Amino acid sequence: MLTLSDPSRYLAGTVLLTIVGIEFGGWFLMRVARGQQQLTPFQQKFARAGHAHAGVLVTLGLVCLLMADAAGLEGAIGWIARIGVPAAAALMSSGFFFSSMGKDVTKPNKLIALIWLGALSLAAGVTSIGIGLLVA
Repeated sequence: MLTLSDPSRYLAGTVLLTIVGIEFGGWFLMRVARGQQQLTPFQQKFARAGHAHAGVLVTLGLVCLLMADAAGLEGAIGWIARIGVPAAAALMSSGFFFSSMGKDVTKPNKLIALIWLGALSLAAGVTSIGIGLLVA
């Protein structure tokens, strides 16, 4: 039987609760697809990208919690490994959504920087787990 460490268990519970927000994003995209919510083509692309990144990275984040425990990662590197990917899910999807908010927006605003911060968080998380697994 698999036993999660306390940090991974708490984070997994929290990450699972974020799926309700991702469901809301799916509902919003259904409104866009039905023509009930008007967005520019740019906003439609960013809304789809934000929703997709959230779903994929939350799923990867849950898997990474298992991998961090399998590698026995503790301390600061353990926290980077466990939080990196879920934080990337929040940062990247927020970057897509917040940088395209507003009426008739056709290009991203400065909040697109959140996407790049998310990319750094993703890289830190998966790199720490990957190295941790290789040296375990």
